Amino acid sequence: MPGSDQPADPPLSDELAAVVERWNPQGSALLRAMDQAGTGSTVAFYAVDDANTTLLRTELARFEPRVDLTDPAAVTASADPPTALIVFDAGSVLGADMLVLIERLRAAGQRIVLAMNGFHAYQDWQAIRERSLALLAARGVTDLPILPVSARLSAAARAADDSALLDRSGLAALHAALAAATAHRTTGGTARRSVVLTRVFTDTRARITEQVTALRSGAESTRLRAERVALLAERDGGRQTGLSAVRSQVQLARVDLTTEVGALVRALHTRSRAELDRCDRAELRAYPQRLQQAAAELSVAVDTAIDARVIETARRVGTTAPAARRHDPAPKVGPEPEPRHRGVEDHLMIALGASAGVGLGRLVVAPLSLVPALDAASVPVTLLLGAGAAYWVVRARGQLAERNHLSQWVAEALVNVKAQLEQRVAAVLVDVEAELAEHVIRESTARAVAVDRRVGELDSLARRLVAERPAQLAACERDLAALERAEAEIG
Repeated sequence: MPGSDQPADPPLSDELAAVVERWNPQGSALLRAMDQAGTGSTVAFYAVDDANTTLLRTELARFEPRVDLTDPAAVTASADPPTALIVFDAGSVLGADMLVLIERLRAAGQRIVLAMNGFHAYQDWQAIRERSLALLAARGVTDLPILPVSARLSAAARAADDSALLDRSGLAALHAALAAATAHRTTGGTARRSVVLTRVFTDTRARITEQVTALRSGAESTRLRAERVALLAERDGGRQTGLSAVRSQVQLARVDLTTEVGALVRALHTRSRAELDRCDRAELRAYPQRLQQAAAELSVAVDTAIDARVIETARRVGTTAPAARRHDPAPKVGPEPEPRHRGVEDHLMIALGASAGVGLGRLVVAPLSLVPALDAASVPVTLLLGAGAAYWVVRARGQLAERNHLSQWVAEALVNVKAQLEQRVAAVLVDVEAELAEHVIRESTARAVAVDRRVGELDSLARRLVAERPAQLAACERDLAALERAEAEIG
């Protein structure tokens, strides 16, 4: 290599390169970059200074060759500008300032590596990356990929010694991209490449050993058996649980709606009594029509409450609401009240009214009896006053009796209305329960079929694992032997 003071390391054999590529693709990419890179390089780092950025610096510093992330203001001007690493948060698309920076750096001829940090925290990070790529394409930048990375996943992978999680974090891919981007401008000896080569071999051997341990311990078979047992425990697809939920929720809805109907009817009865106390004779005669209208309004309120409760019940059960139902006509308050029959009380009131009227008339004309000439004229006056008082008393007593008669009829009519509304609630909930139960059975059957299909897949996979385990172990041992030979040659 240029600038080296030691002979260059021989290239990897095809067999060894295939082993590294198969088990450690990120390490293979790093080795390809190291064939040109050598000792590492300085990279101008553009990112928000926060805890995530600090963690990203720390994790990148663990990789070889070392990539120095430098503040752009500290980079000395040269004819060969450094590579730029631009990092933005995975929760938002590229902003206008970032797009202007990318255009400025590309105009200056700098290589750019673009990464989005913290993708693990956002479920829609892929959509955000696509929108960011679209914004770049709109400005004519179509050759700049966006690398998703997560410094926190990388830290967790190192703490748990989990190579798969480290690959998922994207830090190794970012490091390889930086090494490749700075390869043309770096020089150095082979010592650094030997260190990186040893590191890649060690990481690859650890991955193969981890796979051998898993194959010999039967961890995958154990996991498959545990998943199969869990699936069999739910083989009915949740049918019994769903049906129990339907029954309990429908019963709760029935109790609540019946209570609400009773409250509405009692409120209407109270209002009717107050209205009857203020009605005159003409209004009393027209009151049955008014009560029928009030019953129709009450029916609308009950239908609204039923619809709302049906939707709520379906939501609690976890199914879609049943189709809109047809509303029944308003309940009838019953036949018109029969005319009140006159009885002994009415005749008694006539007698009492006449007696009271005559007594009142004699009291009024008593001064006239002191004048002999007017004594005879007081008799007709007394009779007229008596008749008027008797008429008023009989009329007032008749109105009170009519009001009491109508009040009794209202009470009986509302009992009938309440019974009809409660029957409507019961009929609707019976239909709702049947429809929700059918929905639960349909969904549980589909889940049960899916469970059976998955159990069959697990059984097939378990048999295949048992059949393929010897061949996989032999392949792992061959790869380990190839790595050991390569390490012995390097050593």
